[in-house]
Amino acid sequence: MFDRASGVLLHISSLPGEYGIGGFGAPTRRFIDRLHEAGCSYWQVLPFGPTDEWNSPYSGYSAFAGNAYFIDLETLAQEGLLTQEELDAERCDNPYTAQFAKLAQTRRVVLRKAFERAGSEELDRVRAYLVSQEDWLPDYALFMALGQVLQKPDWRTWPEALRRHEEQACREARQTYAQEVLFEAFIQYKFAEQWEGVHAYAKERGIQVIGDMPMYVSLNSADVWSHAGLFDISPDGDPKNVAGVPPDYFSEDGQKWGNPLYRWDEMRKDGYRWWVRRLKRSLSLFDVVRIDHFRAFSAYWAVPEEAETAKEGQWMPGPGMDFFRTLFASFGERTPRIIAEDLGLIDEDVLKLRDEAGFPGMRVMQFGFIDSQDNPHLPHNYEKNCVAYTGTHDNNTLFGWLWEVLPHQRQYALDYCHFAGDNWQQGGYDSPSCRAIIAALWQSAAGLVLVPFQDLCGFGKDTRMNVPGVAQDNWAYRITQENLDQLDINWLRELNVLYKRIR
Repeated sequence: MFDRASGVLLHISSLPGEYGIGGFGAPTRRFIDRLHEAGCSYWQVLPFGPTDEWNSPYSGYSAFAGNAYFIDLETLAQEGLLTQEELDAERCDNPYTAQFAKLAQTRRVVLRKAFERAGSEELDRVRAYLVSQEDWLPDYALFMALGQVLQKPDWRTWPEALRRHEEQACREARQTYAQEVLFEAFIQYKFAEQWEGVHAYAKERGIQVIGDMPMYVSLNSADVWSHAGLFDISPDGDPKNVAGVPPDYFSEDGQKWGNPLYRWDEMRKDGYRWWVRRLKRSLSLFDVVRIDHFRAFSAYWAVPEEAETAKEGQWMPGPGMDFFRTLFASFGERTPRIIAEDLGLIDEDVLKLRDEAGFPGMRVMQFGFIDSQDNPHLPHNYEKNCVAYTGTHDNNTLFGWLWEVLPHQRQYALDYCHFAGDNWQQGGYDSPSCRAIIAALWQSAAGLVLVPFQDLCGFGKDTRMNVPGVAQDNWAYRITQENLDQLDINWLRELNVLYKRIR
């Protein structure tokens, strides 16, 4: 699937910018330029959807919509939709973390001002976009509008007819709240327009973008509200069993995520239409899509809603290859480019499904050194058809990991990567220990190797993106323009040339 290539993992929210979060403006294009200069061919991002109250991109209000925070305000100002005073009011002094609290208070307000200045031709284009995305956008726009006007963001508290998504009630609500619905469509139109420009720029620079798709959606989402019959919930919207994983490397109690589970039997009746549309939507935004928690297509962990921990769950069968045969048929001759996240508790059935579908799996170097076994995460075991990482967004940074692992594990990793010095404790942009491990990854047979931006910089655990199973204080990490400027592009390019990962 992948010719020998390399790339960098960094979410949009982590990019530089003056307005509290990374977005689709000029700093993103400068980041793409740096990837091109380094000889990289891929850029991996995290999910693009609107996030929940914990700011997690893996649990939001829609499986189809885009995050309004990524819309570049300076572009809106250039279009005459915002004033300089309004731009200045959105600037944030802290460039190191995403300012979610401020964004939650002000971003929709300033986007509303832009919407109110949009001319008739612009709004006609918004209406045309609403029609072109009829499979998801009308329901999503109404869902968001109702949450605002009713001042009840949880759809389970709405009047019964709306809560049950009854056709007549929804039709009347669209008429009554037409302007609010159009505003939500305007946000999605601007998101799509700006991302299309960024994506086109990446293609011009030879960079393909890998998107990320969560396996599950939030209970409080437009998808569950408008397709309640596809989810394992009661008539009132309460989940019966919820998603999670059993105890593993990250958590001794497992993880109880709380997302509603799919009713695969119901989805099968219409040819998995919702899922097929979801994947087609993602593959229209990205060149490749990584499906998180792929193993749930084989078997998923179902945790009773009332359970205190995920230990009380059980394995249930997923849709298996029947789903992927249906998916492939819907794409015709064009095979969808998908990466299977096959980490965690994986059995032979998962591997068989992955291989039968023909998807590359994932390997994570940090996992290779946690025991003395000849495990699949050691680079000498990588196959060509896999995507290999130093670590993912769920791991500690490479330098932070070196400090926190047991001494014998660290020594194993350093010996394996031929690190001969005595200064492994040195971090920073030219960290010799981080460079040795990254070089070992680049040498491997893996078709595609990816490294988090923090690892290229030798940054510590304070720059970690996420700690699984912990709700607070995640997802906020950002880089600065100085970080981007100080990155040793020549060293990275030399690696790509030396190990034949440059086109």
